[in-house]
Amino acid sequence: MMIHDRSDVATKIKPEVPHAARIWNYWMGGKDNFAADRNAGDAVAKVYPEIVQMAVQSRRFLIQAVRYLAAEAGVSQFLDIGTGLPTMQNTHEVAQSIDPTARIVYVDNDPLVLVHARALLRNTSPEGVTAYVDGDYHEPELIIAEARKVLDFSKPIAVMFMGVLGYVEDLEVMRSIIERCMHAVPSDSYMVLWDGTATGEAVAEGSDKLAESGAVPYYLRSLEELAGFFDGLHLVEPGLAPITQWRPEDETKAPSIDAYGGVARKP
Repeated sequence: MMIHDRSDVATKIKPEVPHAARIWNYWMGGKDNFAADRNAGDAVAKVYPEIVQMAVQSRRFLIQAVRYLAAEAGVSQFLDIGTGLPTMQNTHEVAQSIDPTARIVYVDNDPLVLVHARALLRNTSPEGVTAYVDGDYHEPELIIAEARKVLDFSKPIAVMFMGVLGYVEDLEVMRSIIERCMHAVPSDSYMVLWDGTATGEAVAEGSDKLAESGAVPYYLRSLEELAGFFDGLHLVEPGLAPITQWRPEDETKAPSIDAYGGVARKP
């Protein structure tokens, strides 16, 4: 199922300009990127090689969080905002492997993402629903309006911001996006959020290199700032933690990393 579709997306892809979703795809070992994206990714990795681990570990965090929500919290609806390019173990694949009736709405405004979503973001179960909204997270009301066509807003929904709100420079704008989305979902809904954090000199240098490459800048948050976005919500154990340490399968192989996230319930 596709929502808010556009037929001219291919003409809006600009391979000469490095783009966040494609750079991230490159770091994760994907092939859906161009030379400009690889050059930008290499510039960051040269000063902050841990960025490749961060990319891989961010997917592990998504998998663990969705598994928890679908298997333990009983959530069967997911609103994945800023989904990025499809890769292995996407939200709908994880959720529908646990609950075949799970309904997932992906949101992104990148034309390359839309092209791939058409081909790859398909149900893995006949009972489930997988849909795509072509939208910008700066317009939460539009996203919610489109998502209502698929999701039942009288029942819990997991709202997901997976490493995407670091592209929002203004903290109050970021807070407004989160609050407006969470205001629309009912009690016992959840928010899943992670972002890069200003917890080391190397990661800050990597952020500078990203901006110098011509890509959209990524703004690192302090732990205090990131924690503030969970205000009014009840964090699930282990709380706000490095994404490598959020319910790892093997705690002995879970080093800290300059990216923190959490899962929290709306009371």
